[in-house]
Amino acid sequence: MHKREWRTRDKRAAIAPIGLIHTPFKHADGTPIQGIAGKRAEGVVEVLPDLIEGLRDLKGFDRLWLIYHFDRASDMRLVVRPYLDSTERGVFSTRSPVRPNHIGISVVHLLQVEQNRLYVADVDMLDGTPLLDIKPYIPAFDSFEQSRAGWLNGKSALGVVADGRFEAQDADTE
Repeated sequence: MHKREWRTRDKRAAIAPIGLIHTPFKHADGTPIQGIAGKRAEGVVEVLPDLIEGLRDLKGFDRLWLIYHFDRASDMRLVVRPYLDSTERGVFSTRSPVRPNHIGISVVHLLQVEQNRLYVADVDMLDGTPLLDIKPYIPAFDSFEQSRAGWLNGKSALGVVADGRFEAQDADTE
């Protein structure tokens, strides 16, 4: 495979985790495929203590975007069969974790902020997932009433859970 490299101002782009996401889901099998399907599953976002000042003013937000690393995803695939369809699709038209950079995003409901911990609901990621960033969900910026959803039009994630097809085989079997 050709190694990809991106440079910005003569430096390699580097991203380091800023914390961990704790959830009740140990393996992909049975994990909600989207937060809306999670039946309000709760979790805790633990941010590194030296970044606690960055959490200031989050209490005023109802929802947050969590950006994280799919650290237990299997190898990248450009064509996948997504959970809500029986047809193979290009990975960029899906939310599959087997992306070139294994980066995930989820909107969670913020319940409480306590020091370096965010108590959240509507989690759909695995326990111990590395957190890369947090951004506030802002309805005026993040919600588009008349949006097309491509092949997903008419499909619902409610009641759908993952089956492990995208989890690496060497993932912890605890």
